[in-house]
Amino acid sequence: MRETVTAPATPKAPGADEPHGPGPGPQPGRTGAADRLRALAADGRIAAEYPAVPALLAELSQGDDAFAALQRAGRLLAREDPGAIHALHPGAAPATVAITGHGTLDALTAPLTAEFARHGIPLTTLTGDHDAWQRDLQDTASPLYRPGTDLALCLLDDRIVFGELPVPWGPEDAARAVAAKLALLERLAGHYAEHGTGTLVLNTLPLLRRHLHQLVDHRSRTELSFLWREFNAGILRLAVRHPRLHVVDLEPLIADGGPVRDSRLAAYAQVHLGEELLSRYAREIGHLARTLRGRAKKVLVVDLDNTLWDGILGDDGPDGIAAATTYRGEAFGAFQRTVRQLGSQGVLLAVCSKNDREPVLAVLRDHPDMALREADFVRINADWQPKDGNLRDIAARLNLGVDSFVFADDSPFECGLVASSLPAVSVVRLDEEPALHIDKLLADGWFDVRELTAEDRLRAGQYRSEAERQGLLDTTGSFEEYLHALGVRVELSPVRDHEIARVAQITLRTNQFNLTTRRLQQADVRRLLASPGHLVLAVRSRDRFGDNGVVGAVFARREGDVLHVDNTLLSCRVFARGIEQSVFAALLAHARDTGARTARASYRPTAKNHRVRDFYPSLGFATVTAGGAAPDDAAPDGAEVFFEHALEELPERPGHVHVDARFS
Repeated sequence: MRETVTAPATPKAPGADEPHGPGPGPQPGRTGAADRLRALAADGRIAAEYPAVPALLAELSQGDDAFAALQRAGRLLAREDPGAIHALHPGAAPATVAITGHGTLDALTAPLTAEFARHGIPLTTLTGDHDAWQRDLQDTASPLYRPGTDLALCLLDDRIVFGELPVPWGPEDAARAVAAKLALLERLAGHYAEHGTGTLVLNTLPLLRRHLHQLVDHRSRTELSFLWREFNAGILRLAVRHPRLHVVDLEPLIADGGPVRDSRLAAYAQVHLGEELLSRYAREIGHLARTLRGRAKKVLVVDLDNTLWDGILGDDGPDGIAAATTYRGEAFGAFQRTVRQLGSQGVLLAVCSKNDREPVLAVLRDHPDMALREADFVRINADWQPKDGNLRDIAARLNLGVDSFVFADDSPFECGLVASSLPAVSVVRLDEEPALHIDKLLADGWFDVRELTAEDRLRAGQYRSEAERQGLLDTTGSFEEYLHALGVRVELSPVRDHEIARVAQITLRTNQFNLTTRRLQQADVRRLLASPGHLVLAVRSRDRFGDNGVVGAVFARREGDVLHVDNTLLSCRVFARGIEQSVFAALLAHARDTGARTARASYRPTAKNHRVRDFYPSLGFATVTAGGAAPDDAAPDGAEVFFEHALEELPERPGHVHVDARFS
């Protein structure tokens, strides 16, 4: 296999070095972004100034020529060494992607490099030999199985079937061939699930007219069409059975793009998938990589005027705006329904609008056109303050970082302002054409997760209940009185089967109260649950205002008379309620009662978990030593710190918390 190292990125604003005066504000400029990227490459400054790269790529991703522009950018970035980038910027954790397949796939490297760089991930690609996919999947010594390979891409096309058919052939021959190929893929996926350490990615296969129309009768064409769809459905079902497998469905990508391939390149160079389709595929793989690293966004913040409805409320009044009944209004209504659909799946919705608050609330409560209502939003900031400041306010009130935010607005000025002052926010630049709002919002899969959990569906309601808790806090004399009145109840016990997806999600998405930032997939959680001596504990909480569900997890293992705590995590929604202290009081008591003499733990500092650096010392752990390699997302000066507890004097459980702890 050939190894290609490719380049990095973490966010910085578009035009961050340009002055902001009065006028239209920062504008997306694809030509300017390309020129700036070429200048960085020419001066050899990409590695040193990598924070500019994602913003430049974000500009290039706008417009009809986005995929071609990103391909060109990817070729520049592919010259950089991810190891050198990581050495300069420890927060830019490199990824390794092994690529195998049936046809010639050289054109995939550049768009993959660009798409990964958009999400702050330097990339090393390992490209296999032509048509070696079956051998690569069978051989555990191939780079697909190499430790440290994050994604193993096996990119297939229709030739794996039609290239093996006899001449002449009929639907019955195709049926036998696809059944054999599906059985082969099932075996190979199972083999990878058993021996691989990364995520295997397969894809559905396009059915081309040139094959379908070799059958001259309509009945045979119909038979081939439905057996091909059953073949693709079978490939998709493999992902349900194998947790280390992901399947990219090429059909929607083909529907949105151009032809599947160029027939001349397919005939002469064995390029069976075209450059634009490969670029769209690369974008999906970039989204997958971001998801696997726990970087899914949590909050969608939307503007109102000419974003959720047609018109300007302050000028036109409630009777002059529309989200239904007119041609343009219907397009805005469709956008509202899409936003609400996202909200129903755990995406937190908020408003950031330059408007007077009371008229906005009146529209959201009573206007007949609205698909979105006041109750759909966890926060409504409608005032005349700068929008970057309002986004900071929303983040503070939700106890989330702005890097969890997506901001959608039709104003180039507001989009430029937010991109410049809050580069961690992902900006969706809408425009005057509301029919395109949905496509622009969904283009980058900002909210993608591997699996939706019950907690996801309840998240918005849980955040809204925070207002009731805040009301209780405001009416009590002290924080201690508030905690006693809250009535916190905690359940600590081994993770149940239906909670595995949620616990894996916590390891991926929790950054603040995450002592080691070790990320786990569902298969990893299952493996630990099945391992003798391991404790994989779910932390569940509720109080007088409702059930918070699974809010944390503890990973530990017993070796003789030593309890090793591998990681501790807690959702930011339930900070400062005594939950974490109660959990450890129960855990350490159980360890001592079952013969342990020592508990050991560690803390790996990152840019986001600094607030828990003193967590273990606060429970009576003594610092043993500091050192070792920093984690991938560690702060530059972050070295792992090790702690030990003699289990002689255990921490006290906070008196206001009721704990139900079971360890088997």
